[in-house]
Amino acid sequence: MGVTFPGPMRQDEVWSGFFERHYNGSRKGLAKRIFENSGVVSRHGAVNPLLEDASSWSTAKRMGRYLTEALPLGKDAVSSALDAAGLRPDEIGLFVVCSCTGYATPGLDILLARDLGMAPTTQRLFIGHMGCYAALPGLGAATDFVSARGRPAVLLCLELTSLHVQPPSEDPQQIVAHALFSDAAAAVVLVPSAAGQTVAEIAAVTDTATADHMTWDVTDLGFRMGLSPKVPDVLSIYVADLVGDLLSRHGLTLADVDGWAVHPGGPRILDVVRDRLELPESALAESRGTLAEHGNCSSPTVLLIIDALRRRAAGPPKNTVALAFGPGLTLYGTLLRG
Repeated sequence: MGVTFPGPMRQDEVWSGFFERHYNGSRKGLAKRIFENSGVVSRHGAVNPLLEDASSWSTAKRMGRYLTEALPLGKDAVSSALDAAGLRPDEIGLFVVCSCTGYATPGLDILLARDLGMAPTTQRLFIGHMGCYAALPGLGAATDFVSARGRPAVLLCLELTSLHVQPPSEDPQQIVAHALFSDAAAAVVLVPSAAGQTVAEIAAVTDTATADHMTWDVTDLGFRMGLSPKVPDVLSIYVADLVGDLLSRHGLTLADVDGWAVHPGGPRILDVVRDRLELPESALAESRGTLAEHGNCSSPTVLLIIDALRRRAAGPPKNTVALAFGPGLTLYGTLLRG
């Protein structure tokens, strides 16, 4: 794995230095409480609102900045992952890139493959607008390629949510998005056989009846998030069955899982997963720690938590369940064994 971040920002400084003025109206008190209760202590931004106010930028300007910032971040993350795996870029058979915060053609997959020195025959797959859960279907596509072709693959998840600060609004959903979201890049190398964690299975469930609960609309002023407070309630309906079925197919129970990588869409989502699965609070230490240190980075976040689990002092888990959620509403689960 390889992870990289743009410049750090403290949540309290971002509030007092920008968003306190941004929401200087009837919603100021609510906005302050949301920022304080977000679970975020520090985060990262390619566009730091203390230095640049992007809220009035056109979508075209934001997309131009996306390429400028994304290429070096993506290159660093993939290079670090390849170095850790002991592989050259020209040995990669498939390059999967997930990103929903910017678009360009040629895309990041092509430009990074060029800059990294991947072979002209390297296959590429770009996954966009799956949002926070994109890492797990991306991991599934890469795993299937490695299993079928016997060649290494790389998955890169890269999001620059800081590009999409919206104009001042009375909408509490926008306040929540501004309080939670952050920037990051995370890359994973998968190889046919080696010591380490194995992707055992990936499962999913989607409730299309609640598709309007989470949206990501392209506007003239960037991409605007819609985030209903009902999201945790919907996830609570499905998470126990998805995890139980996933584990039972491999002869495992909840007691056999010693690593939980739960996407921190917000503190309440983590609470719902904990309660529905009857987990001890300690099981979510890495998930809450990642939210506190890095914020919600959308698709890279679950990979950051997996990386934190792999580096914990007691050693990497034997059985990890990764969970991520996003538009659909969709819930993805992955079982890693190692």
